Amino acid sequence: MNQHKIITISRQYGSGGRIVAKKLADALGIPFYDNELITMAAEKTGLSVECFKDAEKTSVGNLFFSLTSLTPSLDSVGLPLNEKIFLVQSQVIKEVAEAGPCVIVGRSANYVLSENPNCINIFLQADLPDRVERAVNTYNQDPQGAEAMVIKTDKRRANYYNYFTGGKWGKAENYDLILNTSRMDLDKIVEVIKTYVSLR
Repeated sequence: MNQHKIITISRQYGSGGRIVAKKLADALGIPFYDNELITMAAEKTGLSVECFKDAEKTSVGNLFFSLTSLTPSLDSVGLPLNEKIFLVQSQVIKEVAEAGPCVIVGRSANYVLSENPNCINIFLQADLPDRVERAVNTYNQDPQGAEAMVIKTDKRRANYYNYFTGGKWGKAENYDLILNTSRMDLDKIVEVIKTYVSLR
């Protein structure tokens, strides 16, 4: 890539978003960040990886972090642990974006990098039956509770995003491109995104 472009991939659970993101990063020859961000943030703070994984589950209500507040240190007085974790993770996202082109999955990265002119934000969705099928066949979820789990996971992601950003997860105005992975196979979705990125 000739330009320093950052691609964020937000996704409904079971839409194949992580698979698409990894394929895209490989095709473009740039770094891919997903759980790696949690590991990097944990190393920065000395907290366990589990703390970061659990933080998404505890974000409820309607707290809005302005972009100017994304720089306090972890020991910021008075902040609950999950909010400190969000700030540190946001710092890591900004650092990897500044380091060079990359693909970042989730973590409200589209919001964290909203002031970065080189950032391209993608949202991937899919029809519920297709997401349930992928949850069972690709992610090895129990067929009995798969649909409820898919719905619950998306609700948790929405709560996390809405809580920290003041925006609405999945809302069109927060993304440059929204694609339904039920309409074509994932390799073609990757090609569509590559074409869009090349035209930006």
